[in-house]
Amino acid sequence: MKNYKVNNLKEIKKITIFPGLNKLGQKEKFEKIEINKGEVVAIVGLTGAGKSQLLYDIEKLAQKDTKSKRKVLVNDKIPNRELRFNPEKKLIASLSQGMNFLTDISVKDFLKLHIQARGKKFKIQIIKEIINEANEISGEPISPEMNLLNLSGGQSRALMVADIANISISPIILIDEIENAGIYKEKAIEALIKEGKIVLIVTHDPSLALNATKRLIIKNGGVDKVLETTLKEKGIASYLSWIEDYNLDIREKIRKGERINEVYLFCEPIKSKRES
Repeated sequence: MKNYKVNNLKEIKKITIFPGLNKLGQKEKFEKIEINKGEVVAIVGLTGAGKSQLLYDIEKLAQKDTKSKRKVLVNDKIPNRELRFNPEKKLIASLSQGMNFLTDISVKDFLKLHIQARGKKFKIQIIKEIINEANEISGEPISPEMNLLNLSGGQSRALMVADIANISISPIILIDEIENAGIYKEKAIEALIKEGKIVLIVTHDPSLALNATKRLIIKNGGVDKVLETTLKEKGIASYLSWIEDYNLDIREKIRKGERINEVYLFCEPIKSKRES
């Protein structure tokens, strides 16, 4: 198989993961996992099961040269050395659990620098669109004049999601536990997949896991199961998301000093005749 050289990152249509070994030295329980543009894959399992190792293997486009001995193909071909190790290619972008800025500049100036660094023409409208999208994701408003150092964890994560969706050229996004950021996480995922990104997310969150295209169950350092999400599971995810979003709305009212005099109850799921 020839090595794959990418001239344009928009060429990336899919990645394929081939099995390696778990912590017990046993071969993983799948033939191959294909992930296409616009798909979201949830990586789930107990703490310490080995979820981060899978993210690492994908980020490094492993060729049986990592601890797990997994192999990752890009568009059905072996990625060449430049694609794997040249940081200018930026094939993969990562969002970690702790997302805090260290640069003492405004949100507007940061986005302007990032736009120019990506070789794009600067337009104030682009910055407005990014901040508007970030504000739809975050429960706390962000303004162009705010200093990056003063952003909360949720604001920082929301800004980076909007940045990756609108500025970053990386077609593959790796996310580690976005549910811990205090943001509207479903809106964050929607912002990424509408741009045709391949999204892999490590999560303990039921609604995120059930709303993904498929979920990989990690056990003993290896992929133990690959489950395609059913339509019924998507419906359950929608119900759970409504509860969580409503909880965020109540949280914001409490933080603003408002009184909570009533709450709304979502209707119970209706069973079909077949289930009755």
